[in-house]
Amino acid sequence: MHDFCFTIPYGLLLVCGGAIGFLKKGSVASLGGGVGTGLLLVLAGYLSLQAFHKRKNSYLALILETAIAATLSYIMGQRYMQTQKIMPAGIVAGISVVMAVFYLYKIATGGNHFPPKTE
Repeated sequence: MHDFCFTIPYGLLLVCGGAIGFLKKGSVASLGGGVGTGLLLVLAGYLSLQAFHKRKNSYLALILETAIAATLSYIMGQRYMQTQKIMPAGIVAGISVVMAVFYLYKIATGGNHFPPKTE
């Protein structure tokens, strides 16, 4: 599985969560954090997808994705430990841990793998 297959939906989920947090509670932190990190992840996923079309790996995108997922895991994990609220801190922390592990796996195995060319 290629990193952009999960990164773009993960980023869109964060964008939607940040927007919903702002609309429901007026939380500027949700707006900045969710939308900001979500858009960075969508951008990284797009860069990875474009590199894949050229049959190359975008290690810049993979490192950015890993850094964002690891940071969100830590920050939202800390918030969950303080508040014990599943929504949104526990959910975001859990998804981010899974994504960080996936990205580390992709880095360890050499990034995206390409199917053989057929003519």
